Amino acid sequence: MKGKIKINYKNLEYKEYNHSVSLREVAKDYQSKYEYPILVASLKNTLCHLSEKVHSDSLVDFYDRSSKIGNIAYERTLHFMLVLAVKKMLGEDRDIIIEHSMDKGVYCEIPGIVITEKLLDDLEKELNKIIKKDLPIKKMQVARVEAIEYFRKKKQNDKVDLLKYISNSYVTLFKLDNIFDYFFIDLAESTGAIDEFKLAKTSERGFVINYPDYENPEYTSDYNHNKILFDSYIKYTDWGKFIGVSNAPELNKLISKGKYKNFVNVCETYYEEQLGTVADKIYKHHNNIKLVLLAGPTSSGKTTTAKRLEIYLNSRGLRTHQISIDDYFHNRADTPRDKNGNLDFESVNAIDIDLFNKHMTKLLEGETVLLPEYNFLTGEREYKDRCLQIKDDDIIIVEGLHALNDQLTVSIEDKNKYKIFISPLTHINVDNHNRVHATDVRKIRRIVRDNKYRGYTASDTLKMWEKIKEGEEIFIYPFQRDVDAIINSSLVYEISVLKIYAEPLLYTVSEEDPMYHEAIRLLKFLRNFLPLPSEMVPGNSILREFIGGSIYEN
Repeated sequence: MKGKIKINYKNLEYKEYNHSVSLREVAKDYQSKYEYPILVASLKNTLCHLSEKVHSDSLVDFYDRSSKIGNIAYERTLHFMLVLAVKKMLGEDRDIIIEHSMDKGVYCEIPGIVITEKLLDDLEKELNKIIKKDLPIKKMQVARVEAIEYFRKKKQNDKVDLLKYISNSYVTLFKLDNIFDYFFIDLAESTGAIDEFKLAKTSERGFVINYPDYENPEYTSDYNHNKILFDSYIKYTDWGKFIGVSNAPELNKLISKGKYKNFVNVCETYYEEQLGTVADKIYKHHNNIKLVLLAGPTSSGKTTTAKRLEIYLNSRGLRTHQISIDDYFHNRADTPRDKNGNLDFESVNAIDIDLFNKHMTKLLEGETVLLPEYNFLTGEREYKDRCLQIKDDDIIIVEGLHALNDQLTVSIEDKNKYKIFISPLTHINVDNHNRVHATDVRKIRRIVRDNKYRGYTASDTLKMWEKIKEGEEIFIYPFQRDVDAIINSSLVYEISVLKIYAEPLLYTVSEEDPMYHEAIRLLKFLRNFLPLPSEMVPGNSILREFIGGSIYEN
């Protein structure tokens, strides 16, 4: 008979259990330490479903929805429940497409179904029934060929095609009620752990499902519709369907057949056409527009977009001058600190707002201004020979994280500003039920760029991300509603190119590293995409800002 094993909870305390005890049983002893139901566990620093057995002395940890890890499990479990609810309401053959982030939730469509308030009320009731029944969610390893055959019989071609390009002999499937589904991260063990959500209609075409986020786990925010952002997403989604690449298997098929050269050019042209449209609008009102303000979250491609927009405006006969907000950072000694006492470069207060306003006012009055250049090595502004004087018809392009914040240009009249929000609004999905987080695309972009240009490891970048995200939520996203244009910097093919650069970097994150779970999650995500050689990426592509080789590099 096997003896007892010792389980070490978070390096805080030990308890003895019978050999092969389930993580579910161990979690019961620690649930009182958590405000919300435990969703997933970490066993020897590997994320696990609560049904997993413990066979030896082990270190364990648990996660509820108030943690980032637990919140991802909450979201994906809710999505699986949504799949089941749709099938129960509308028939087993009916499917749902879980699309992309929208506000604090996720946008969804049910192909062939008109979305009404009554339908959403019924869907909410069905979801609540599933929660009340506390149905088990079973995790199992299935031979890949058997999984493909199952999904083929169910006419779920998105999963059939996806699994074709995964080389593993076995894949992980989850079973809820009478349906199986593929997810590449762990889910909660039962539906009773998911007790908070809201549904909101966006149009007859789709709806948004909101749920608590890990920063505010106690409640679900109401959906706040942003028409200009929503329309940009829908336009890009429809374009993806038109060109025949809406998910990973469709992209993988194109890559595997070597038919990607023209496709890359099509994607680049879509981005260029956005620049042309914006340039035309600016030209139409150029007698009033003096400042073009370009902002977006980290790794959105602001630098390349500003340079390329300048070319488009020049081609229309407009004289432009670029100014980076980064050159107006306070000297490091005067940089504000966050609540932990660390230098807070994400805050708008890290910028010398008074000096920036003073310089912009002088420039628009025709005065000559000696512009600063920020030395990131010394942490101080330097003044060399960069003098600027603009003419009446000239336009200044201002690029930076805080460009849309009115504090930065409070001295300039609104009629003289043209505001642009830029972000990779990713439309491509892994499959119908596994969406691609736009945040993950930016995160992978930054991991690659930070390593190439700053010598940072993947772990370094991942450790910074929470601070970056916090700054974006406070200083960037609140201003995306009051803009004149949105530029979607996503390239449909980019994940397959970034995969080549990002995977080796993510593999360097050790099992002892606090960022290990996140590195593994990103690796599992990238596994769904075939690699695409970077030689196909044009020198003026926004992607070159991250992988190198841009024609705009100094």
